Order: sequence, then C-alpha cells, then structure tokens
Amino acid sequence: MNISWFNLQIRVSFLGYLNDMSVFMHAVSVAVPATAYPQSVIRDMIKAQPELDRLGQRVTSTVFNASGIDQRFSVIDEFGSQEGGALFYDSANGLMLTPTTGVRNVVYAAEATKLYVQAAQGLLEGSDFVAADVTHVITVSCTGFFAPGPDYAVVRGLGLSPDVHRFHVGFMGCYAAFPAMKMAKAFCEADPGATVLVICAELCTLHMKSSNNTDTIIANSVFGDGASAALISARPPAMSRPALRMDHFETTLTPAGVGEAEMAWTIGDQGYNMVLSTYVPSIIESHIGGALKPLMSREPALQSAAHNQVEHWAIHPGGRSILDKVQSSLDLSDEQLAPSRAVLRQYGNMSSATVLFILEGLLRSAGQDERVCAMAFGPGLTVESGLLTKVCGH
Repeated sequence: MNISWFNLQIRVSFLGYLNDMSVFMHAVSVAVPATAYPQSVIRDMIKAQPELDRLGQRVTSTVFNASGIDQRFSVIDEFGSQEGGALFYDSANGLMLTPTTGVRNVVYAAEATKLYVQAAQGLLEGSDFVAADVTHVITVSCTGFFAPGPDYAVVRGLGLSPDVHRFHVGFMGCYAAFPAMKMAKAFCEADPGATVLVICAELCTLHMKSSNNTDTIIANSVFGDGASAALISARPPAMSRPALRMDHFETTLTPAGVGEAEMAWTIGDQGYNMVLSTYVPSIIESHIGGALKPLMSREPALQSAAHNQVEHWAIHPGGRSILDKVQSSLDLSDEQLAPSRAVLRQYGNMSSATVLFILEGLLRSAGQDERVCAMAFGPGLTVESGLLTKVCGH
C-alpha cells in the first residue's frame, strides 16, 4: 500500500494541533482467568445437553466450527470436568446447571474484583506512573453488579488515595470502553494534572446456557471472560516510551428501527439473556460507511481518503462474520484485520474489554506517527469509533 503522500498530508494537517493539549493512552494491560477452554470442548458439552434437538445440535456444530475462535477463558472451571463443580456443571451426569441470577452475581462479584485489580496493577507496573498519580478511576462492565463496586475495589486494592474520583459505566455492552475512554479524555482536558485508569472486566460465561434458540447458540459460541485497562493522562510520554494520542471520538446509531431488536442484553431469572441476531453482520455492512463519516470528517485528509489509508484498525470482534463484513465494506487488507482476528481467535468476544486487548498489541507494534482507527458495536445498534496516533516520547 502506497501511503507516503497520505501520511505527509496527515502530518501536515496535525501541525495545527501541536499547540493544543493532547491526551495520551500511556499503557494498556490485560488479564484473563486461569481456565481456558478449547472451542471444541464447549461445543461438545453444549451438544450433549438433553434439551437440544437434532437441529439444535447441527446448528451448534456449524456455528462453533465457523466461529474463528480456538479458545476462550472463563472463571468457571467446572465445564467438562470429571470432578468437583455442581454449581454450573453436574460432572456425574454431564449436565449444564441453571443457577439463579443472584447466584451467578455472587460469583461475578468475587471473580471480577480479582480481574479488575489485576488489570489495574498491570498498568502501573508497565508505566512511569505510580499510585499517587491516579486521580480518577472509571470501571466498566455489563455482566454483573455489586456495591461498593469495582471502582471501590480498585482504589483499595492498589492503595490509591481515598479521594480519587470514581465512576462506573454499566450495562452498555460491547462498545462501553469508548464512553469510558471519552470520559477519561474529557477529565484530562479539563484538568491537565489528571491521571485516569479505565478498567473493563466482563464475565460473559457466567450467563451461558444451553438452548435450541439460534441467538443463544451464537452467544454461546463467541463470548469469553477477560479484563483490560488503560492509563490515560495529558502528561507527554517519557523518553522512548510509546503512547497512543487520543485524537477524536464519535458515536452514532443506525437509523431508527434498524438493529434495535437484533442486539440486546436483558436480565433473566437464570442469568442474563443475550440477543445476537444473525442479521447483525448485514446491518453493520449496510451502515458502517455512514457511521464512520463523522469521525473521518474531523480531518480533511481523512474525509476524502479511502478507509484503508488509515494504517491500523482495532475493530471489536463481535464475531467472525462481523469482521468479514467490516473488512469487505471498508476494503481493508488481511493485515489490517489481523489484530482483531487474533484476539477473537485467542480470547473470543469479551464484550467491553475486547477492544483494549487489540489496542494493547497495536501500542507495541504500530510505527511512529501511524494512525489507528478503533471501532465497537453494541445494543441499539450503536457504533462507537475513535482515531488515535502512535507516538513516542523524545
């Protein structure tokens, strides 16, 4: 791809921003539970459940085999086990159990807290910042609730100042890291001395259940558990330290009535119920170009350029078909989709935490002054997007 002239235009266009205060993502860390399941293990366990009819078994095989996922992590260590368990899995009979939402939430409170604190600790260990620098904590999740919440747990777990400002972004789904990042950027723009921790943790597998319903089968095939965190500040990166400058963010909805019922997340008596329709990839395909226009119009050189002129893409891997549709619609290369597909293959869809897994890799691998376009999709149908630039301290 010949993008040298395009890069020159972009860098010239950014001269006007040099006198403005920039905000940087200085570090990204990730954390996953100890248990990893090969995709085939979960597939075969679900197929063995007595409530699945022959069609449900065939659909389960087809969906799992085409998922583009090799493994997923879970806080549940019982699935397929011959010993122990009996909360989510009956090892004697090979049956998935149906604990109440309350029981699942008790597990969430204990296990999510560990991942929140682990991801947040990774930020400070991998940066030039210390606990005393932190002024704000923003936690994100849609797979459980408790109070005092994860924001409190992070403050106590890291020994942060008790007067740190705490916020929680709840139940927004797969795109929720973006509102949190925008909040962090706004805090830093309002107070140049602010240092913000954004931490996402999702335990999606707590809500897995067997069913012949296609939406449920799709959800069973893609969702995993994990946590990710970003350290955000207006402090310029230290000498030779990489960072992602947070340039622009935009949000939009697909037209009224389009996609509203195709992606949803509700609370049931036996866990949360995910609607992830087979129509979602087609809806994204039809509207992705228009959804990106507000973001690309922020810079004249991008407004008229082909999408593939942006070097790097961090696209939330809601599923393999979603990535396929985004790639074809935007004419992106296999190389540009590789980071998103790699995260999907190794971890599955971890809802809000996923996009930061991709950005963690790009923070290391992108070249100086190369651009990154990040995107995520969620209930609504909502499309969140952001432009970032890889920079190094000097």
